Amino acid sequence: MPWEEKSKVDQREEFVNRALTEKISFTDLCAEYGISRNTGYKWKHRYEQYGLQGLRDLSKRPKESPQKLSEDCIIKILNIKHAHPSWGARKIQKIFEKNYPFESVPSESSIKRIFEKAGLVKKRRVKRADTNQDALRQLIQPEKPNDVWSVDFKGWWYSTDNKKCDPLTIRDDDSRYLLATRLLQRQATEPVKEVFEEVFKKYGLPKTIRSDNGTPFAHRGSLLGLTRLSAWWMSLGIIPDRTEVAKPQQNGGHERMHRDLKAEVQKINNSTYSHNQKIVEEWRREFNHVRPHEALDYQTPSDRYTPSEIKYNDARIKIGELKHSNFCI
Repeated sequence: MPWEEKSKVDQREEFVNRALTEKISFTDLCAEYGISRNTGYKWKHRYEQYGLQGLRDLSKRPKESPQKLSEDCIIKILNIKHAHPSWGARKIQKIFEKNYPFESVPSESSIKRIFEKAGLVKKRRVKRADTNQDALRQLIQPEKPNDVWSVDFKGWWYSTDNKKCDPLTIRDDDSRYLLATRLLQRQATEPVKEVFEEVFKKYGLPKTIRSDNGTPFAHRGSLLGLTRLSAWWMSLGIIPDRTEVAKPQQNGGHERMHRDLKAEVQKINNSTYSHNQKIVEEWRREFNHVRPHEALDYQTPSDRYTPSEIKYNDARIKIGELKHSNFCI
């Protein structure tokens, strides 16, 4: 039953109460009310933050120029931009709306003009699309959190104390939630497995883990491309899912996150290895709990992510027992 104009708030209140109290699939509940999951999460989040008042429609965004915006409003916008210099006008607008829910929200174009007048806009080169690009193969698509996790190494740099910083990143594909951003000094099975064990104990197990064909996730010389790490995943009931060779765009969401990590952390690196890890962890916290994501209807990943119901059982096959297997390397 889609929202009725005469009782929008009542419908939203009923929906949220059922979402919070009934043991029903959130997807099924949204379908019953004729709304998308993104819309359902939006009203649930609004209710949790602001109560019944949060279920009312906010005022429409004014079509104002920067000259008509109050000094206080402009200062708030510039303060948000200062805290998040690489974020665009739309993300800043969503943060403004979240931080000041009962103030009139400037239009995206007004915010862009404020940035232009403040000299905060950089021109970007437009990259032409490759019209001859091969069609992407059909990868497993998540329907809810923990259906698919993706993993990769960001690409390394050296700290000021001359240690290699190679971020291992693990991400839930449905919610975009970053489960780990750990600096390692080598791309080897043992340290990667240690990180996964920590993540499994904290968040539970996914159904699928997607990776590229690099070490230590895959090996083209072994049966089914298995390594000791991916064979260990299988022993836990997890399905390894791999992108095609030399096609990082098949894991596009993960790659975009890596570009943000590079722009906001790697390029400004001027600290020791241990301090780099603290910076990366703080960046992960902001990515999960502060940064709004367009694909999530400008919610944060933490608004969407919930730990897996499949718990990690350390009594299953140990990775050391797979060391001499003839089907993995």
